[in-house]
Amino acid sequence: MAMHKLMLLVMSTSICMFLQYLCPLEAAPEDYLVTNLPGFKGTFPSKHYSGYVKLDGNPPKNLFYYFVASERSPARDPVVLWLNGGPGCSSFDGFVYEHGPFNFEAAKHKGGLPVLHLNPYSWSKVASIIYLDSPVGVGFSYSANTTYYVTGDLQTAAETHLFLLKWFEQFPEFTSNPFYIAGESYAGIYIPTLASDVIKGIKNGAKPVINFKGYMVGNGVCDPGFDGNALVPFAHGMGLISANMFKEAEVLCKGNYHNSINNKCQKILYKIDRVLDELNRYDILEPCFHHVGLNDVANENTTGLPQSFKELGQTEKPLAVRKRMFGRSWPFRAPVEDGIIPLWPQLMRKITVPCMDDVQATIWLNDDAVRKAIHASPESGNWSLCVDLRYTHDAGSMLSYHKNLTSSGYRVLIYSGDHDMCVPFTGTQAWTQSLGYKIVDEWRPWKSNRQIAGFIQEYANDFTFLTVKGAGHTVPEYKPRESLHFFSRWIEGLRI
Repeated sequence: MAMHKLMLLVMSTSICMFLQYLCPLEAAPEDYLVTNLPGFKGTFPSKHYSGYVKLDGNPPKNLFYYFVASERSPARDPVVLWLNGGPGCSSFDGFVYEHGPFNFEAAKHKGGLPVLHLNPYSWSKVASIIYLDSPVGVGFSYSANTTYYVTGDLQTAAETHLFLLKWFEQFPEFTSNPFYIAGESYAGIYIPTLASDVIKGIKNGAKPVINFKGYMVGNGVCDPGFDGNALVPFAHGMGLISANMFKEAEVLCKGNYHNSINNKCQKILYKIDRVLDELNRYDILEPCFHHVGLNDVANENTTGLPQSFKELGQTEKPLAVRKRMFGRSWPFRAPVEDGIIPLWPQLMRKITVPCMDDVQATIWLNDDAVRKAIHASPESGNWSLCVDLRYTHDAGSMLSYHKNLTSSGYRVLIYSGDHDMCVPFTGTQAWTQSLGYKIVDEWRPWKSNRQIAGFIQEYANDFTFLTVKGAGHTVPEYKPRESLHFFSRWIEGLRI
């Protein structure tokens, strides 16, 4: 009888290893299992969990996550923590608009929910992904004590590290999986600071032990000097400003566009800024939503516009419908300076937020049935993509963080959409080169679907810089196929 039971156990285990996602995760909190999502008809290709991890406090801090188990082999595939930027923006930005398991189609009738389809380029094809709303106060993360919403880089890193330790306690079957941290934009600050805390925790014997292997940052801020000096060369290289403007800026600013050295330098930088102002700063190739005045309408050809757009008082021009609705993930423009950072809600009081919208995510995530399905607490209030925190950049430049992390044996991929004007690749390319590592694979094209998808340069210490051709600030949103290609190759340690 005992032998019979043992044989059944072995057979059951073998079947589960073969049919990974059909078997329940051994210790996963079943109360957090997501069994359906309004707007989606069909079977999930893997297990989904969502809920809260409570951090100590009186009252506690409640950090919300949505976990998508790998569609391939959750027992073996890497676990990746995804962080969107802001600071103060929800990681549902990545879930809805970038590399989550679904693509979102606008509702076919007014007041309806978006229609969800399986995303063929979801990163969960090859890895398990944790989408975390961080810091507390962002997205569905909340506390009854709103003074906790005053935070900064170092506190956010410490609390996210605590989240990870508690999360792996909830999901102990994943502690042996390779673990990576990934994100974009202001996550260029979140990620190195968090990675440093994770490594310190490992050295200090924190339990459970996190099997940390490395991190990847997309279009991320890093250093005020490099980021601040990136825009002018980028604009010139992309043909957005004239050669004369560029030469004048070079002479008057002496190559220092970050801290203008005199009034003449400031004047030419202001002139350049005015030229670039109406471009979509997140992708210079994309159209941009603008408010227009009477002079604008009078001075352009309005043939083909509906009559209402030619009448007095009309302030908005229509844009073509896009299959993917673009979100926001950066307050305004790099660089980021030390001190309190103005966030989206504060900026919106002074400027018109250009080019982007988050309509589909806002409709879907504020629907009562959706919130119930994903176990979002009513106490978290209305979901919005970016919230009004009092956030201080107190970690300084990330150059020393990257240097310490890469010299300690951790793998790093820094990638840039090459048409992003918010955090231009020119600055990222410059700071990655400034680390001084030996080039082990010189600048070359990389391909996806037999087409050149960008360019790559690999350095010693498993440190890689990669561009994505034609992509903007949120790379997987613009180039989903290519993004899955480089993500899956890199995370498996294969040549891209």
